[in-house]
Amino acid sequence: MFDKILIANRGEIACRVIRTARRLGIRTVAVYSEADAGALHVAMADEATLIGPAPAAESYLKADAVLAAAKASGAQAIHPGYGFLSENAGFAEACATNGVVFIGPPVGAIQAMGSKSESKRLMEKAGVPLVPGYHGADQSDAALTVAAKSIGYPVLVKASAGGGGKGMRVVREPGGLAEAIAGARREAKAAFGDDTLLIEKYLERPRHVEIQVFADSHGNAVYLFERDCSIQRRHQKVIEEAPAPALPDGVRRAMGEAAVAAAKAVDYVGAGTVEFLTQDGGFFFIEMNTRLQVEHPVTEMITGLDLVEWQLRVARGQTLPLAQEQLTRHGHAFEARLYAEDPARDFLPAIGQLKRLRPPAENRHVRVDTGVREGDSVSMFYDPMIAKLIVWDESRDAALLRLKRALADYELAGVANNIGFLGRIAAHPAFAALEVDTGFIERHKAELFPEQLPVPAIGLAFATLALLLEREAEAGRAARASGDVHSPWHLTTGWRLNDDNHHDFRFLDNGTAREVAVHFRPHGWLLQVDGCDLTARHAGLADGTLTAEIAGTRRRAAVVAGDGELTILCEGDAWRLAVDDPSVRAAAQDAGGGHLMAPMPGTVVQVLVAAGAKVERGAALMVVEAMKMEHTIKAPADGTVASVHFAVGDPVSEGVELISFEAEAAE
Repeated sequence: MFDKILIANRGEIACRVIRTARRLGIRTVAVYSEADAGALHVAMADEATLIGPAPAAESYLKADAVLAAAKASGAQAIHPGYGFLSENAGFAEACATNGVVFIGPPVGAIQAMGSKSESKRLMEKAGVPLVPGYHGADQSDAALTVAAKSIGYPVLVKASAGGGGKGMRVVREPGGLAEAIAGARREAKAAFGDDTLLIEKYLERPRHVEIQVFADSHGNAVYLFERDCSIQRRHQKVIEEAPAPALPDGVRRAMGEAAVAAAKAVDYVGAGTVEFLTQDGGFFFIEMNTRLQVEHPVTEMITGLDLVEWQLRVARGQTLPLAQEQLTRHGHAFEARLYAEDPARDFLPAIGQLKRLRPPAENRHVRVDTGVREGDSVSMFYDPMIAKLIVWDESRDAALLRLKRALADYELAGVANNIGFLGRIAAHPAFAALEVDTGFIERHKAELFPEQLPVPAIGLAFATLALLLEREAEAGRAARASGDVHSPWHLTTGWRLNDDNHHDFRFLDNGTAREVAVHFRPHGWLLQVDGCDLTARHAGLADGTLTAEIAGTRRRAAVVAGDGELTILCEGDAWRLAVDDPSVRAAAQDAGGGHLMAPMPGTVVQVLVAAGAKVERGAALMVVEAMKMEHTIKAPADGTVASVHFAVGDPVSEGVELISFEAEAAE
């Protein structure tokens, strides 16, 4: 086995590889950018080397810097993780030239499968079923237009290189094709440095099922069963599960055998994933990812295997630990991807500090893979994934119950996140009933993206009690620091001359004023909330967790304060309240006064209008690229563009005014 390896990645996958290497007694070397100097993967590794500034293009994507770090450290091999250099044939070749083992497939396999177009040609030759489509060398708009017409709408325009939903557009009618081609090219070029496109028939209700394959350098190849990855948003996976539910055994076996055939067709070595769409009993090859997948833990949970260990053994020249007939699966597993993003704003990525991050307790049923800790920040420079939550149990129903409970127990505050959204998917009756395909989220938008409801009385009660307890703590500190600890000026009992002892609290709930009156009683408080009386007693606040008996029931919630706001996390719900401050309220400005702001830091990639242009509501005005995804700024109403403040190529900060806009007066 190797003595020392370098992990050419960051975040949760770097930490994941380090854990297996440590178990096997292998020393690890981390690489990091200036933005990641204090990152978890740096702290976990035995050694760490700075390789460049924060942008990935100047650090994690610099093959020469990574190789220099490996050689300087004496690492015998490089594990690329996924993303960054993991499917870069040039990097794999450079590793071989420099005498460093690349823990991945041979260069030829990466080249063959790295291009979706080339891989489809190879699979067609090998007899693997394909989705009808065009993957030709002629990349002119005219050729792509002819191909789309021949295939028949709707079609899917997608980048030939890369994955993760980047450079992908669904086109339902000819009129939208030109814009989709232009947008997909830009996004593919920015994300992968390659704007080659292919066009496929868009299947309306397919399931996305992928096969985990493994091969060694001795001619052995196996499949480690399948994963269902149908729950997707913006063509990116959200929740995965293994095995794929309600899949006929004949189809399951045929897909596995086709995946092994695909791997053998390119003389594959190592871990890989062959992805298929399946619909109406048929299945079709999409692509092969020549690396470890984000969702590999669900396969590990049902097989009891460590796939990173298998990677290391195969890269060292060993044979596969098990043959196909020795592989077994047991139980059911789910993986939910936790992101810093706002589902209500089309999953717009978010940045900021993780002010509270408390995952559920890990055990044989619950696993958390993460690369961040409480207090860390989610940066604009990298993927906004916070963690992967993986659960396992004997059956799908039991595992789903575990998933719902683990999501409810996950405490996260400080950045917008998708935990509530994941919880709604897990709790949806159609998900439990196996009514799953790639259109699931779109089909159930009404339930998965509900209107924001007012914070319930229990949330206001928690917020009020947290402020009361903090006032008491501050008064205690002031008393101890004063010359008279018994001074009545340090009391927080709400005492008033000729009046009931009480405090009044005022909050802003999504802009609406909410008031709570607190009356002091001998053994607690009486809270008047929304015209109702709630008794509260035995309240305590420790390490951000508030426990109290409210209305006769013992309850618990995390309360996170910051920037004049309180976030209350309770049994999977997250409620946000602003503590109403008159001076802040007076200074507040109307956000909708004709100023179109940048939703997050990024770069302007298209300016579609000029000052003076008259536009209709919903018209595209500007396109901003952020975190390798494009975000279109649209006209909020019919009106006139007063001024455009940025040009193509300009960097923009979150909240900066992009365009001044004058809406037409309502008639």
